[in-house]
Amino acid sequence: MLAVALSLYVEVELVPAARLSLHSEGEGADCVADERHLAARVASAVCGHDRFAITVRSEIPLGRGLGSSAALAVATAAAAGAIDPFAVAVGFEGHAENAAASVRGGLVSAALLDTGPIARSLPLDPALVFVVLVPERHLPTEEARVALETEVALADAVFNLSRMGLLVAGLADRSLLVAAAADDRLHQSQRGPLFPEASELLVQLLKAGALVSCWSGAGPSLLGICDGPTMAAHVRDAGEAALEAVGVPGEALVLAPDLAGLVVEH
Repeated sequence: MLAVALSLYVEVELVPAARLSLHSEGEGADCVADERHLAARVASAVCGHDRFAITVRSEIPLGRGLGSSAALAVATAAAAGAIDPFAVAVGFEGHAENAAASVRGGLVSAALLDTGPIARSLPLDPALVFVVLVPERHLPTEEARVALETEVALADAVFNLSRMGLLVAGLADRSLLVAAAADDRLHQSQRGPLFPEASELLVQLLKAGALVSCWSGAGPSLLGICDGPTMAAHVRDAGEAALEAVGVPGEALVLAPDLAGLVVEH
């Protein structure tokens, strides 16, 4: 699986305390603030106790296919002193590619092997800029998974694998990136009924000048991959207009790739 780290961040601060307390700011501030919270569960597993106070500050919208859970798990594991935040996050959240991008930054490929999760960094053209359409609607991962087929046709699997090769080449060198690199037969059409406006929005991103448009993870956020900030600004404006035209409240963001990955401050 592939993932790219974008410039939306979550910050976790953890300090010793007599008992567990949790405070959230920004995205996810209305979530439960007790031992059920993902940050509390990760920190307890790493520390072996729950005598700490956690503060979470997040810019990443929840339930939008933007990897918020993996980023939070990585940040919390690191704040709690985990030797391998990547492995800890995968153990809790399951998406190795999202955790890998949060740790390494940039473009990554990740997989779950019999020996554990593994990740590798891939070349990413520094001129690429990402436009993200973030609708004001949630699509829980569990619901998105149910929409998928449990078995896929060989032809569809080959179709997707061949396009992945094109995508990897194009992300490394934008002059090689073609719209067909994001063609998909395994999840976007199956999840389409959960977000019926998505197909028109993807078309409008391409018409506005995006090199590629696709779903972000399980959605409902959508990506337009653009050549440089000027084009990205134009695509963002067109994306906002397209959201309004189809009657979907939301916002369009211009995000550069984050190449630093996990940062730990003591």
